[in-house]
Amino acid sequence: MNAWLRLEPMCLIAWRWQPDADVPLVVVANRDEFYARPTLAMHWWAGADILAGRDLHAGGSWLGLGRSGRFAAITNFRTPESPRNELRSRGELVTEFLQAQCTPSQYLSALTSRSEDYNPFNLLVSDGHQLMGLESRSKRGFLIEPGVGAVSNADFNTPWPKLHRLTQDLAQTSDPGAVDPSVLFEMLQRREVAKDEQLPHTGIALERERALSAAFIQTPEYGTRASTVVRQTRTGCEVWERRFDANGPAGELRFSY
Repeated sequence: MNAWLRLEPMCLIAWRWQPDADVPLVVVANRDEFYARPTLAMHWWAGADILAGRDLHAGGSWLGLGRSGRFAAITNFRTPESPRNELRSRGELVTEFLQAQCTPSQYLSALTSRSEDYNPFNLLVSDGHQLMGLESRSKRGFLIEPGVGAVSNADFNTPWPKLHRLTQDLAQTSDPGAVDPSVLFEMLQRREVAKDEQLPHTGIALERERALSAAFIQTPEYGTRASTVVRQTRTGCEVWERRFDANGPAGELRFSY
């Protein structure tokens, strides 16, 4: 059996949250997936106030925004077991929050009671006033304090090498809210793999741990499919998405609203 066939989607998300600043939220994120999985690029969804890419297999998304200032992004929790196919798609939680009318705190509180309907996940949500996270395995919802943070496929701020590099890069950028977005994309394009002694032990094969330790993943069948930069200001939002396939760059989009 191909060693990659049991692998779930991976993601890497980092943010700078400064609610009192002119640019309260800056997010940089990678979505990793099989190249063969059908996906639509980021777009405004017909009949819904949602700006997001779309997974055509399950119908949800991994990162999205709404005109009201709402933001949501999700990662899976990496385990050696295959996901349970009978459970609901985690991607629906992104779109569900974007269309909700409640606060992040209210949404996560209600979601906690049904989090077992989904394979393990981490969810990051904001309404422009609060930024919150939820770790479904422990049913832990929490307010995210101002500053720089990140999440990948373990608990929030687990010190995996690629999280450490990305948060360090973001923290050392003098003004992520004003810098050219190409600078932020460079952080997401790092292909260096961690040394073996720095790798996490998540129960998967060493070959895969090495490949997944890079911020930007590229293997023959599986890799980073989209890199996204989000900047939310007090009056609007700018979003950039770069897409990739097995052959390399596959396009770039920009949205401003």
